[in-house]
Order: sequence, then structure tokens, then C-alpha cells
Amino acid sequence: MRNHRVAVIPGDGIGLEVIEAGKQVLETLSQKSDDFQFEFEDFDWSSQRYLETGEYIPEGGLEKLSTFDAIYFGAVGSQEVPDHVSLWELRLAICQGFDQYANVRPARVLPGVNSRLKGAEKIDWVIVRENSEGEYAGNGGRAHRGHPEEVGTEVAIFTRKGIERIHRFAFKLAQDRPRKKLTLVTKSNAQRYGMVLWDEVFFEVAKDFPDVTIDRELVDAATTRMVLKPETMDVIVATNLHADILSDLAAALSGSLGIAPTANLNPERAYPSMFEPIHGSAFDIAGQGIANPVGAFWTAAMMLEHLGESTAAERLMAAIERLTASGLQTKDLGGTATTQDATRAICSDIEQQ
Repeated sequence: MRNHRVAVIPGDGIGLEVIEAGKQVLETLSQKSDDFQFEFEDFDWSSQRYLETGEYIPEGGLEKLSTFDAIYFGAVGSQEVPDHVSLWELRLAICQGFDQYANVRPARVLPGVNSRLKGAEKIDWVIVRENSEGEYAGNGGRAHRGHPEEVGTEVAIFTRKGIERIHRFAFKLAQDRPRKKLTLVTKSNAQRYGMVLWDEVFFEVAKDFPDVTIDRELVDAATTRMVLKPETMDVIVATNLHADILSDLAAALSGSLGIAPTANLNPERAYPSMFEPIHGSAFDIAGQGIANPVGAFWTAAMMLEHLGESTAAERLMAAIERLTASGLQTKDLGGTATTQDATRAICSDIEQQ
């Protein structure tokens, strides 16, 4: 019996609801497979904890987290805590602390899901986001606060090592996909130092992958291409900020933010990787039981794949597609199903297969 120790951080808002739903589905898969099991440990690292104690992560928290095989993360964000505080004190503290430099976000229209984009059925993308430096490196500051000459700086950091490893990761991913195509997203026409280095290293790495077809697109043009010519893109590699924006667009074009998954990977496996649905804390619907859990389910499938349970991952993705094709849809997709309706339906499907 294979045992997987998973740290569970539901966090804030609907993260509490969808991560609990994901745990139920993972337990059902485990029982159905009967050859692996999960050992979950819940962590109350949330904005509520921050408001009560002044910290998201307690002393020694990352050291304890490092002993797990994977992290299943819900969301962070609160109306009572400034966004930059919640992000940097929890999610980015884990991503950067564990060198999870490859953020992977697949996007496609699942069966039965409607998109507002004509031709959306042609979407089959994986967006690879550099997750450790770039525009979110955290380098900068503010001076002369409250005075007319107040200044704030935000310095994007691009290192040859950081750029090369994310490009090499993206090339390997593209190499394993049927179309073997990789699009470089850049803004080197305007950002002439870090982004020019970003481009140069990409083309150096490309020489090691002659079987991968490559092209280059400025980030503003990439948004229009995603909408007007979705079939021309496959794997997309972009910086921390650019891919953050493009992946939300990809999720919306695929039908809903509620269905989109994310993996924050440390490919060398020196640290645990973290898996999170893309939708955020969504306080406007939190506590109502109507959040779409599909993003958490798809994220769980990515976690299973990472843990070496490829058969279970395929079984879960097949169940997700049967669920969306069945017409049982949550409110974000135009339906009336609750979070628990969707959870019960997919668990029942898994048990019957």
C-alpha cells in the first residue's frame, strides 16, 4: 500500500469548501484503487489566523511542511487583510521558500462546458509561468512616505539560471505533447534588459530541442491570438506577471475560473510541490455552498500525476469529464448544482466504474 502524506491548507473563502470536496474525491479514489492511501494533515494557515495571531505561518511552519510529499492549497485573500500582505505572507512564502519555480496551468474546454469564445473547442494549452523571480521577485521599496516626493519602486529580477531552467522545463513539456510546439511570450521591445535576456536564453535552449517548433509573441499580441486564433498555440512560456494574467484569460476562455487547475512545481523534488485551483478566495460566494469544485478536482488530478499515481489521475480526469458532460453544472457555468451536488456525483461515478 503506497502512502502519500499531503499537507492541506484550505486557506480563505471558497478554498475551505472546494479543498474539502477535493479531499472527499481523493479518498474515494484511494478506496476504489485499494493500492494507495492518503495521510492528510490540515493546517489552519489563513487570514483569520493572521488576524488573530499576526502571522499566517507559525515559527517552524515551513520546516514542518517540507516533510510532506505534496501540498493541497485552497486560496488566500481576505477583505480584512491587504492583498499584498496575504499573498506574500502565505502563498509566495511557500512558493519561494520551496523553490517551486515552475507554475503549470493547463487550459481546455471540458465536455459540456460552454465558452463565450467562438471556436473555444480548439483551446488545448499549457501555460508555463516562471514562478520564482521576474516581476514578483519582491525587490523594491518605498521612500519619503506621505511626502510629495514619495517614490515606490518594483524591480523585476531576471537571472540567467532562473530563465534557463524555466525555458528548459517548458521545452521538455512541449516535447512530450503531440504537437511539440512552444510559444515564447515576451515584452522585450519595451523592456530592453531583463526581457531581452529572457529571449536570448530561450533561443539558446531551443538548440537542444530541435524537434520542438517555436515562435515568439509579444504579450499584448498574445492576448489577441489566444482569442482570435486559439488553435495556433500549444505550450506557452511566460514570465511571472505575464503568465499570471494570460492564465486567467485562458481560464475564462475555457468557460470559468472555477474549473482551472494549477501546479507549483519544484521539478527537482528537493521540496514538496503545491497544487491549487486558480479561482482565488471568491468572498462574494464564500459560505454559500455554490463554489465550483471542478478546479480543485482537476488540481487533485495533477497532484496524483506528480505523486506517481498516473492511473488514478487518468481515472479522475475521466470522471471529471463525465461530470461536466452530464449537464450537472454549478452556478458559474449557468447551472443550479451545489458544491456538494458535484462532489457526490463524481464520487458516485468513481465508485461505479
